Amino acid sequence: MISFILIAVGLVLLIFGGDALVRGSVAIARRAGMSPMLIGLTLVGFGTSLPELLTSLNAAFAGSPGIAIGNVVGSNIANVLLIVGCAALIFPLATDLRALKRDGSVMILATLMVLALFFTGEIGRIAGLVLVIGLFAFMFLAWKTDESAASLEEEIPAAPEGYLKASLFFLAGLIGILTGANMLVRGAIEIASDMGVDETIIGLTIVAIGTSLPELVTSVTAALKKEADIAIGNVIGSNIFNLLAILGITAMVHPLAVPPMILQADGWIMLGVSLALILFAWTGRKIERWEGAVFVLGYAAFTGFLFVR
Repeated sequence: MISFILIAVGLVLLIFGGDALVRGSVAIARRAGMSPMLIGLTLVGFGTSLPELLTSLNAAFAGSPGIAIGNVVGSNIANVLLIVGCAALIFPLATDLRALKRDGSVMILATLMVLALFFTGEIGRIAGLVLVIGLFAFMFLAWKTDESAASLEEEIPAAPEGYLKASLFFLAGLIGILTGANMLVRGAIEIASDMGVDETIIGLTIVAIGTSLPELVTSVTAALKKEADIAIGNVIGSNIFNLLAILGITAMVHPLAVPPMILQADGWIMLGVSLALILFAWTGRKIERWEGAVFVLGYAAFTGFLFVR
């Protein structure tokens, strides 16, 4: 019971801490004269991925690479099957084919890069550096693409006024994320130990879903507002950040041994659902409700598969 409480409290701290950190950072950046597009591209992108990053870092230093890598792989699978699926069930998601072609191609390329690294058995510091360089190349591409600016500005949250208030938001958010990530990883490790379940499965499910909750809220809200480009773009962007930033930075700080089950099945499932997202979004230029239902059922099947294999 204590382990589940640690996870629940940790998730709450991650969600609210991440939000406070982004709002405080945005306010400070605006005061410093940064443009809305640059704020969206850097602070919002990194800020919303910070819970996943610190969770994976905590897991790596705790000697649990299964949770660190499972968090990323599981989050990417949940982002497509669960988040896009739920959003499409609410309202069919029309797609911008030009943006889909650019960002979707980067997502598939990043997925293939990570799969190739999985075959080496370990993601080391040099490999992590390569992934981070790929992230900055993607950010430069997005910065150079005109239509990305509008969507990035729309994602910038309301920020507190004044340096003092903004600094307090930033500090509180940082403390919340650090504490929440530590509690989440501790709870996950204890549950895996108590239940005799491989920690990688816990990383692929409980931890992955927990760190994906902000994306779920964002995409479902966008679907309710009929802003499909944000709903899909949020997921694709999150998947790219997970692969290039989270895995890359974590491996640079602490090399990660790749769990066998990730290479045997879950990494390939991540590639398959990423390709399915591109296929569904491209055909008919939208993701229909029935396709959303297929995604949600697919996630239920994936979760069942994890616990019976």
